[in-house]
Amino acid sequence: MLLLALTGSLATGKSTVSALLSQPPYNLPIIDADVLAREVVEPGTPGYKKIVDHFASSTPDLLLPTPTERKGRPLNRAALGRRVFGSTPSRQRDRKVLNSIVHPAVRYAMARSILYHYLCGCWAVVLDIPLLYDSGLDIFAPVVFMVAANSDVQMSRLRLRDPHLSEEEARNRVASQGGVDEKVARTEARGKGRGYVIWNNGTREQLERKVGEVVREVERGRRGVWRWAFLVLWPLAVLWAGLEVGRGWWGRRRWEAEVKEKDE
Repeated sequence: MLLLALTGSLATGKSTVSALLSQPPYNLPIIDADVLAREVVEPGTPGYKKIVDHFASSTPDLLLPTPTERKGRPLNRAALGRRVFGSTPSRQRDRKVLNSIVHPAVRYAMARSILYHYLCGCWAVVLDIPLLYDSGLDIFAPVVFMVAANSDVQMSRLRLRDPHLSEEEARNRVASQGGVDEKVARTEARGKGRGYVIWNNGTREQLERKVGEVVREVERGRRGVWRWAFLVLWPLAVLWAGLEVGRGWWGRRRWEAEVKEKDE
């Protein structure tokens, strides 16, 4: 089974591409990291308790007033967002703490979902991960789709989608997910057949055509007998997965070395 990672920054159209991939003619299962991130911090979960223990004393409005099914008051995501989004050292530290709580729980939930779809015989599954490169999960995905848009288009879409955000808050949220240019460069550096940049500066129809083109290219040679061979001969699937992870790890190390050399 192919793990196809889908990433992008805020307001680039990643959610639209995810929706397209989940519908005919593709009908690919979607494992959405954002959805899992909300589920693993719902009241009553270990992630919820860790967040409350760390942030409640310094964030008075961290919890909403209405309890959820007697399990506790849900998190006030807007208040938590104001606490961790931004470029100041304190906000960066808080964001690292939050990520250290949420990311491991999301990885575990994601692994369970991948195993389920593998046993169902799916030829591919989409891992919808906004912070793909930051989380280090890119090494597990043989193929990456990066949805990109120019910065002015990105900001315009975000302010239109979330009109309650000030310009500064919108810029902080965009900055918290890293620059589009760096993600584009990292995706292109993966090489032919492993990294695809889907530019979304135009209409939905143009986006749909581009998605169709890249999916058809990825499908070539990845469906048919090999899918069933990997399902039946699971040791072969494990070996192949290990080779792909090694290849991804090596590509990541090579990218980091190139960046370090440029900085010097």
